[in-house]
Amino acid sequence: MSRLQISNSTSREQRNRRFLLSLWQAKMIDMIKALFFDIDGTLVSFRTHEIPESTVNALEEVKKQGLKVYISTGRPLSIITNLGKIQHLIDGYITTSGAYCFVDRKRKREIICCHDIPKADVCQILDAAKKWDQPVVVVGTKDIAVFNYKDIVDDVFCKKLGVTNIDYHKPIEEVLKQPILQLTPFISSAQEEELMSGIKQCTSGRWCDDFTDITNIKADKGQGLLALAAHEGLQLSETMAFGDGGNDLSIIKQAGIGVAMGNGRENVKEEADYVTTSVDDNGIRNALITQGIIKDDQKKD
Repeated sequence: MSRLQISNSTSREQRNRRFLLSLWQAKMIDMIKALFFDIDGTLVSFRTHEIPESTVNALEEVKKQGLKVYISTGRPLSIITNLGKIQHLIDGYITTSGAYCFVDRKRKREIICCHDIPKADVCQILDAAKKWDQPVVVVGTKDIAVFNYKDIVDDVFCKKLGVTNIDYHKPIEEVLKQPILQLTPFISSAQEEELMSGIKQCTSGRWCDDFTDITNIKADKGQGLLALAAHEGLQLSETMAFGDGGNDLSIIKQAGIGVAMGNGRENVKEEADYVTTSVDDNGIRNALITQGIIKDDQKKD
């Protein structure tokens, strides 16, 4: 099914209605077997750092129906610390913006893909950050460290994202001995454009104004979806992906149905098949109800 081509003058409400009509006609709702969720700003509120109860209840409902639930996040595995309420519902993960993907089977992890950044590119990115005097969160296969630490790292990761387990004193030299899965430089969009123009083996996904996530060119959320779908025997038409940030664009485009959160970036909303309400306004549950995947238990006969 091709995505809707709606003119900019068409209201979002009209766009959503047209999409739902085409969805019903194609009977795609009955085909969805797997849901992929971003964490920050999608499953978890930026305001409360918690998963809304409406989202927890909705995911419990979809699991009862036999659907698979997967996480799709820019976070490395070690700082995915905010999914306790739904941990038992998760079938697999796209982490580190697609650089490290795996499924859990009977308490045994099956690694689907692991893509590290070429060493020369790691050096080039860190050299640029040093020139601009900006910090970089360096994610290795085992550990995380911060290159050229500045207070903005703690301001964003701890205060905005609720991440409290990064050791800012970890020697960067220890982590650089490991394969590097992701670099998160705190640079402007203009600096990002300048930097990435000279790095051909990497890709960049910005979901926060303060920083961008850089990974191997083979690693983004969309490619993570392709890898997981192939491993799990899923057709892309059987997948639905939810997101709000720039690093969600690839999976929003790749999934059978791409859903943007109401609090998402405008470019994500423009690429999505459907735009739901915000994470703090029951966005996940509302989308699943509207698209017929779960029932509205508050609706009166």
